[in-house]
Amino acid sequence: MRLAIDQALVAKARSAARQITGEVQQYIAAHTTTSIERTVVRLLGVDGVDADGVPLPNRLVDAILALGGKEALGRGAAWWLANAVTVTGQTAQDVAAAVATGALDLGALPPGQEAAVSGTLQGLAGGTCDRIAANRRRREALRVSPGMARKPWFYVIVATGNIHEDIVQAKAAVKQGADIIAVIRTTAQSLLDYVPYGVQEGYGGTPATQANFRLMRAALDEVGTEVGRYIMQVNYCSGLCMPEIAAIGALEGLDMMLNDAMYGILFRDINMERTFIDQFFSRLINAYAGIIINTGEDNYMTVDDPLTAAHTVLASQFINEQFALRSGLPPQQIGLGHVFSIGPGVEDGLLLELAQAQLTREVFPDALLKYMPPTKASTGNIFLTHLVDGLFTLAAVLTGQDIQLLGMLTEAVHTPHIHDRYLALEGARYIANATWHLRHEVSLDADGRIASRAHAVLAKAGALLAEIAAGGLWDALAVGKFAGISRAREGGKGRDGVVPKGEGYLNPFLELMGPGRGPGETLA
Repeated sequence: MRLAIDQALVAKARSAARQITGEVQQYIAAHTTTSIERTVVRLLGVDGVDADGVPLPNRLVDAILALGGKEALGRGAAWWLANAVTVTGQTAQDVAAAVATGALDLGALPPGQEAAVSGTLQGLAGGTCDRIAANRRRREALRVSPGMARKPWFYVIVATGNIHEDIVQAKAAVKQGADIIAVIRTTAQSLLDYVPYGVQEGYGGTPATQANFRLMRAALDEVGTEVGRYIMQVNYCSGLCMPEIAAIGALEGLDMMLNDAMYGILFRDINMERTFIDQFFSRLINAYAGIIINTGEDNYMTVDDPLTAAHTVLASQFINEQFALRSGLPPQQIGLGHVFSIGPGVEDGLLLELAQAQLTREVFPDALLKYMPPTKASTGNIFLTHLVDGLFTLAAVLTGQDIQLLGMLTEAVHTPHIHDRYLALEGARYIANATWHLRHEVSLDADGRIASRAHAVLAKAGALLAEIAAGGLWDALAVGKFAGISRAREGGKGRDGVVPKGEGYLNPFLELMGPGRGPGETLA
């Protein structure tokens, strides 16, 4: 099943996306953020909270800001921490704890010898990189033996608010046939400018904490051994702590992270400067750790018309791809998101969905595509929803999707129960098995409805990218080119956390985890 799309148009669109992201990358390269500096502190060995429950990475970065504002932090938290470790002889953890209690004033310490500070920094950073690399090698070995399910991988969500109950539901889902378990984050965690510590409970989801990650990883490894296949773990590193959550995910061996370049700007009103800087470093960590990112273009169709705005999804995918490549992510770790979103009342709706899905597959042949279910049109009619979910699975198999987030027949009724997941997995497995080789038996009419729709969407996406390349991405977001949502460059949450890099800025992970530094093979 091939569309024979115009590769010249694809190349032109990709070139425009490269130009668009290149302009933003210049800004990214000259700035850091408070969340990136907290991430560096974490990666250098600082964890835990003070007596008031404030995370020690926050306390350390706040202490540096108190010394000399953004100019002090623009030197890099790495320098301040490594200098303190070198001069005092204490561990990074002890330094942070002493700063939090007021027992140590970083500004009162003399600068250590440059070679000594550099040696301290390389030792701390190298140890963390070794740990993350070991996690990656371990996961990659498990993907070979006992191995993984064939694609599409079936992806389901747990969201009880309690990690222990999440584990019960996750294990049940795996035994029913799930390949990927995503733990939904607690409501509005993306707007917190700190990472909660320890085993935490939440509402509408479970907090993304390092302890919660660790518990779920152990549970999935246990049930994976029982069922004889490797089970992937997913969480979310969007929001104000995007790079910090990427770091704790890498430290605990996660497989996927929802990690979009523009989602936080559009749907959480997080400042675009902060978001673009943070997404770069978070994706650099994910690239090194072998973590697959999932982008969020499917969200555009929750607020826009899939019949008229499909090209904005494709244009955004081109942009997300280029941002990801600039962070060192290979195509095999770029899980571009899209969605089966056309309402069931539209004539030839399945044909239009096939056009979009096949177009995405052919434009990004090496990417791990993540296909989202048709939740927008769910009304509570569980029988119709289950039928539409079946067509969604059919479209996924016909167009060679990689990651399939399963829809639930009780969508729009309640949070899925265990038996709802069972029905979703049973139905998806039946359709996938019954139609496994169908795409090799089907050819598309070069002048038919599917091909014509795909060509039209590609042409409109190319035109939109050319327009954005001429005016810049900052302005495109300001006038609502994506999802019909307008955001001001100076507006949104978290802009006060943007910090210009000073002369001699230090962040060892930019070099140690930079493009081409990955410690292992990528997942195909």
